Parts: sequence; C-alpha cells; structure tokens
Amino acid sequence: QVQLVESGGGLVQPGGSLRLSCAVLGTFSSIGILGWYRRAPGKQRELVATILSGGSTKYGDSVKGRFTISRDNAKNTVYLQMNSLKPEDTAVYYCNAWAAPSFIPYEYWGQGTQVTVSS
Repeated sequence: QVQLVESGGGLVQPGGSLRLSCAVLGTFSSIGILGWYRRAPGKQRELVATILSGGSTKYGDSVKGRFTISRDNAKNTVYLQMNSLKPEDTAVYYCNAWAAPSFIPYEYWGQGTQVTVSS
C-alpha cells in the first residue's frame, strides 16, 4: 500500500510564498517521477512541476521562474516552493508519484491541498 500525504497549503496574499510537502509512505521498491498538479475551479487539471529521481525538472509555463520543485530521496518526500504567488495560482494542488510496490510502477495521487492567493 502506497500513500501520499500532502501538507503546507493555506491562504496567502499576492506576492507571498508557500511551501508544499508530500511524503510517499508505505512499502515500495522504488520511486520514479514525483510531481505536482493543480486544478482551479472550473478548469482542467494542469501540470505544475515534475522531478525525476536523478533531479531533472519540468515546469508548467505559468509557474516557470516562480516555483521550484525538489525532492529528498532519503525521506521519500517531494517539495514545491512557491514564490511570487498570484491570485491565478489559487487551486487544489495534488501530489503525484510513480512508485513500485514490487517491480511494476503504478501512479498514485495525494488527497489534494488547497492553496488560496487573495488579499
């Protein structure tokens, strides 16, 4: 059983910062890609950022230069540092992981954490 536990969401003013964390818990032989996605009200889910086990990263166009994804492989945790937040960043943020309980990787999702950017 693999479980993703997110934390760090909340309410922040425009221009502020937040840091999201997601711990991958359970029994697994390996973790591959880790990432963050978000879904704003009335919109489709979109990519925020992903990071490979070796550290290579990819960002959605709307967050480039403002958000930074990182991972601690020893702690099986992925982070999302969000700076210069804008009202349009308001969304539920979901952690995503490809983890292998044995030899076959499966995709897992967190429960989501709300980020609200408002004055």
